[in-house]
Amino acid sequence: MPHKDNDRIGLGKANYILLIVAAIILIAGYFIMSANEITISPILLIIAYVIVIPFALLWRPRQK
Repeated sequence: MPHKDNDRIGLGKANYILLIVAAIILIAGYFIMSANEITISPILLIIAYVIVIPFALLWRPRQK
């Protein structure tokens, strides 16, 4: 199946899975923050915003 040239972002299945994982981490971080836990929630939010989301958007799987 040929690659579409009009696919601007070029995200694959693995990228979308990583974005879903980031969303789950964000939801968990905000949920924990609402329970007044001030040590774990910032760590989860930083991991999601600084590591997982940029990695999910920039990572390209190897071509076979």
